[in-house]
Amino acid sequence: MTDTQHIDGFILTPSGFLRGVLVHQAGRITRIDGHAVSEFEVRHGGEDLPIVLPGFIDLHVHGGAGRDTMEGEGAADAIARLHVRHGTTALLATTMTAPLEEIRGALRDLADPCRQRPAGAARVLGVHLEGPYINPGKLGAQPDFAKVATLDEIRDLHAIAPIRLITLAPELPGNLELVTQLREAGFQVQIGHTLGTYEDGVAALGRGAGGFTHLFNAMTGLHHREPGMVGAALAHAQYAEVIPDLLHVHPGAIRVALRSIPCLFCVTDSTAAAGMPDGEYSLGRHRVTKCMGGVRLPDGTLAGSTLTMDQALRNLVLKLGLPIEDASRRVSTHAADYLGLDDRGRLAPGAWADLVVLDRGLLLQRVVVEGEAIDLANAG
Repeated sequence: MTDTQHIDGFILTPSGFLRGVLVHQAGRITRIDGHAVSEFEVRHGGEDLPIVLPGFIDLHVHGGAGRDTMEGEGAADAIARLHVRHGTTALLATTMTAPLEEIRGALRDLADPCRQRPAGAARVLGVHLEGPYINPGKLGAQPDFAKVATLDEIRDLHAIAPIRLITLAPELPGNLELVTQLREAGFQVQIGHTLGTYEDGVAALGRGAGGFTHLFNAMTGLHHREPGMVGAALAHAQYAEVIPDLLHVHPGAIRVALRSIPCLFCVTDSTAAAGMPDGEYSLGRHRVTKCMGGVRLPDGTLAGSTLTMDQALRNLVLKLGLPIEDASRRVSTHAADYLGLDDRGRLAPGAWADLVVLDRGLLLQRVVVEGEAIDLANAG
């Protein structure tokens, strides 16, 4: 797109809300003009103008629209088209623990979407490798194919499709040393699916691990004499994921994390069931059931979610009481910063024209990805 486009409204810039106009051309924001306004005026003032926020960034996406990243055959495009219609303008396609050849097959299917964004879809920034380098005693909903990690193996996978984020359990033999090697090789590392202690978590952070995968879930919990991996995160982390569907984590626990972790950011951990009716769906090798707002294995274990990022924003603001500006950072800016992306997750001249337009009820009215206006008519 090369035509100049203008969007009027309450625009959230890095310095706060402006009442004004945002201009974008050729996929980039070229100008933002206006005067500063308070968030109270945005939400309760006399002018009923749309609210313009940075597009959402989701670093943990397994599926959507009935498709799963592990199945290949164009699944990534369908998933990216479902989530963009809920305001996600960029995402990491997330794999499951599986035999290595299945992971390779999924990555081969992800290579093209990572290179070229299809029209009408979110940008696939790369891959989040969630396993197989996790603790077999803390699989959660991951299939039982955990294995020992090596840097050479991860580099071979990365040669198929760009891996941006790796979840591993630091307490497993060799993994602590691997954290340092991965960071030196340019990979971001998260701690997750772990039976590690508080001390294991602190050691991994000291080696360069950047954050925690779906905080509170699939990790050792907080006890006052054994702080566990949750305690390491709350005491020391700058970044961590959290799933704010209000099912995976109690609102009170989210509030604890918000007070403790400066750049806590939201992910959906969404499955093929996102945007779909109740029923059975795939999650890697598992069959999962969507019902009563959740997704579970036959034994009742939570298995990802049906959350979308627009609902995550509404949960933060309308259920947890966060200001829109703070909530926006947690569904967009912090994730971009975590991956080292200074041209996404913010509305500023020179940044990608990735944005969402919402009404005062925080319902989506418009989504723009790299300057392309997305058709919301068929939103899931």
